[in-house]
Amino acid sequence: MTVFLLILAGGSIAALGALALHAAQRTSVAEARFPPLGAMQTVDGVALHYVDHVPPGWVAGDPVLVFVHGASANLRDPVAAFRPALSARYRLIFVDRPGHGYSQRGEGAAHSPARQAALIAGLVTHLEVGKAVAVGHSWGGAVVAQLALQAPDTFAGLVFIAPATHPWPGGVNWYYDVAALPVVGAVFSHTIAPAVASLVASNGVDSVFAPEPAPDNYQQSIGLPLLFRPHSFLANARDVSRLKPEVEAAAPRYPQIDQPAAVITGDADTIVYPDIHSAGLVRDLPNAWRVDLAGAGHMPHHTRTDAVVREIEAVVAKTYPDHMRAANAVETKNAPARL
Repeated sequence: MTVFLLILAGGSIAALGALALHAAQRTSVAEARFPPLGAMQTVDGVALHYVDHVPPGWVAGDPVLVFVHGASANLRDPVAAFRPALSARYRLIFVDRPGHGYSQRGEGAAHSPARQAALIAGLVTHLEVGKAVAVGHSWGGAVVAQLALQAPDTFAGLVFIAPATHPWPGGVNWYYDVAALPVVGAVFSHTIAPAVASLVASNGVDSVFAPEPAPDNYQQSIGLPLLFRPHSFLANARDVSRLKPEVEAAAPRYPQIDQPAAVITGDADTIVYPDIHSAGLVRDLPNAWRVDLAGAGHMPHHTRTDAVVREIEAVVAKTYPDHMRAANAVETKNAPARL
């Protein structure tokens, strides 16, 4: 019996070692296929990866949009959704949240939306942005709420897209909880999880977009294999599994957020609950309004981009009224005369 157990243990260790080697190889391939898109900046000891797009003619004081991606993603997700539509008019800053994409994770409460917001705010300060509109999707909505609380003068306008901002009944998928466990979670994330997750990735993408279809090239455009690197998988799992107590603690402070805020949700979203999160934001934030997109799921920034862009521009108009009046005056002046 003892010999059998030793053989079984040895076989299990060998299998885990093979899986860990396979995960390391996949990491190298993923990073070669999807390299960093932008620059690095260290904020409070954490190196953040970001893309800073400045359009021709932009000057200090013109509108700036700061994008915060959701769970299981990186900055490539909002880049794919928004850069084509907005890059000609606005300065766009896209940030990999700590532990995602090419940003370092950092120590301590790295999973906390408050900590992640503090780092992103530090980056924006480094970039000498005086005022910005923060745009957050899903998990990133909790970060946007924290940006609004921590730096209201800087983040003077807010856009929440399918946000996860309030406590909800129940928990999260089991594999997030397992991956977030001490020791066991690290082993799971470096061996079994990346291999299994990559096999079911297509089904996962379909469920996030449902009932609408995902864009044909979505997995490639966002560099989805980057998620299956062990350190990113572990960071993502800890973010998701620990979000509920974070928003439970934060939600009582939301009535302090008085910036103009668009809350955009698909009425068919089954990933987060619109009647908890979006409804909660509109209830709690004195200057928020809600836009429901009929038949849209959890990814309206990809499937209903035009509608989301309209709300972003509505927030920009409220956040930068002087700029918008000047822009409209120039437009009117340059308009062709009517004969």
